[in-house]
Amino acid sequence: METHQNDISRDRIAATYPKIRPYVRRTPVIDIAGSDFGLDCSRLTLKLELMQHTGSFKARGAFTNLLTRPVPSAGVVAASGGNHGVAVAYAAMRLRKPARIFVPSVASPAKTARIREYGADLVVIGERYADALAASEEWIAQSGAMPVHAFEQVETLLGQGTVGLEFEEQAPDLDTLLVAVGGGGLIGGIAAWYSGRIKIVGVEPEAAPTLRMAFDAGHPVDAPAGGIAADSLAPRRVGELMFQVAKAYVADAVLVTDDAIQTAQAMLWNVLRIATEPGGAAAFAALSSGSYRPSNGERVGVLLCGANTSGVSL
Repeated sequence: METHQNDISRDRIAATYPKIRPYVRRTPVIDIAGSDFGLDCSRLTLKLELMQHTGSFKARGAFTNLLTRPVPSAGVVAASGGNHGVAVAYAAMRLRKPARIFVPSVASPAKTARIREYGADLVVIGERYADALAASEEWIAQSGAMPVHAFEQVETLLGQGTVGLEFEEQAPDLDTLLVAVGGGGLIGGIAAWYSGRIKIVGVEPEAAPTLRMAFDAGHPVDAPAGGIAADSLAPRRVGELMFQVAKAYVADAVLVTDDAIQTAQAMLWNVLRIATEPGGAAAFAALSSGSYRPSNGERVGVLLCGANTSGVSL
């Protein structure tokens, strides 16, 4: 899909925010000493986007789609590893629109239960996100429902970009921001907001290095889709839309192991009593594992982006 920088711009993200603001939470940030986690960095700023409606940032993109695009009588349809489906189901419930959500078998029970709770028609099919996406496309052709893509949709990126807008207002002196990457809607929107004014670093599981492989190849390519965070950070490839933004504004993509993600989950729980899902802890895992090492005095922000988990392994 071809896009231009002005399709996903600071001005458009700023214009999106007041439209969705009545439906989303302005999630808090906390400053904490790196030494509390045994880290070398003097100070960290964490944005608790996992406290968003539906337990992840995805609510922002979902509401942007449903509030700014004409929704047909057939309603909306989404394919998801879990969190996007929960968000679309929630937005559809709030706005009284029909929704059908396709998820793969790796979707966590915590996420599928919430999709059902919000009243959407849930279809579990295939083993990975790509399988659910293919099934959703067949349903779109049959039904005429409006697709709400998790990351390959301008409105989705504009909505996710409002995370960056809020974070800059709450912590204007950041040097670097660490963001987990799956399909790239979140980091794409945030990078478009900051537009190179701070360093944006993507963090991915070693088992699903979608952005790292895209950077190495010069374009999105199929990547492995496994690991502990497969239900949130393992699409087949990053989106074309976000990659245009990433090439301009994302400084690097670093990789973390599944063990590092589990360790990060435990650290966040033990120190702050914050329970994250694996994908939600991935960005912090880059710091706790040393995959990203801040320079002396570097002000680092970390986005904790998801909390739809059945529990934390301590």
